[in-house]
Amino acid sequence: MIVVTAPTSAIGRQVIDKLLAAGESVRVIARDPAKLAPHVRDRVEVVQGSHGAAEVVNEAFKGADAVFWLPPPDAKATIVEAVFTDFSKPACAAFKTAGVERVVGISALGRGTAVADKAGLVTASLAMDDLIAKSGVSYRALTMPSFMDNLLRQAGSIKEKAMFFSPIAGDQKSPTCSTGDIAAAAAKLLIDTSWSGNGHVAVLGPEDLSFDDMAQIMSEVLGKKVTFQQIPGETFKARLLSFGSTEAMAQATLDMMTAKNNGLDNAEPRTAQSSSPTSFRQWCEAVLKPAVMA
Repeated sequence: MIVVTAPTSAIGRQVIDKLLAAGESVRVIARDPAKLAPHVRDRVEVVQGSHGAAEVVNEAFKGADAVFWLPPPDAKATIVEAVFTDFSKPACAAFKTAGVERVVGISALGRGTAVADKAGLVTASLAMDDLIAKSGVSYRALTMPSFMDNLLRQAGSIKEKAMFFSPIAGDQKSPTCSTGDIAAAAAKLLIDTSWSGNGHVAVLGPEDLSFDDMAQIMSEVLGKKVTFQQIPGETFKARLLSFGSTEAMAQATLDMMTAKNNGLDNAEPRTAQSSSPTSFRQWCEAVLKPAVMA
């Protein structure tokens, strides 16, 4: 039995599809089971509730061999650690109680870099990895750069203004990956019963690109000139606050972007194993273009 948390998230729902396609038995933890796709609801066990609640994870992890772990985003949090380590504490206790053998979690690049302890959301995510690893369960942190899919948040601006924005410099080349490749890596680890101990698996996409590079590729795929504009960090933070983020979460997100601008995502060596297959051009054709054209 494999338990999937955050089953309606961009990554979680793809993990479920891959596990079901492989014939695995799947149980999900869902606050609102009605949000599950009909083809999923009919084929999985459902435990309703938050996977941050002890009574929920204690029930969900019974008889489970492996767990896919992904805390939900919470822009309303007033303490950044509450979103990662505090949220994960009940699960860490339940891993041991239930005898879960393996956990695969979504994390970030940057461990061991000079900026990792000042990287906001990334710093908190790495602390969550440490907490899970200390629980005694075998753990693999999937460590990623920024997701290609994050650009979908700016699909409206790309469509209407032919522009997208970030506080990161336009010529900063970094890895980037698709959520589809992340889900594939997670499903592979969840199905594989041969690994143990603690470690990480990087998912870097096939190439390093700058936002200027991405703008050029978008232009070619969408058939119109798309430009990138770097914005001041305080402007970026103000936008997050205007969307309802708390001061703490907005600052943590800005700190993460500042660290990325200072090379946070560039320290991981690129290897054949860490280079996932989906290129930014392929992602633009399959995901961004339909979103912008809709």
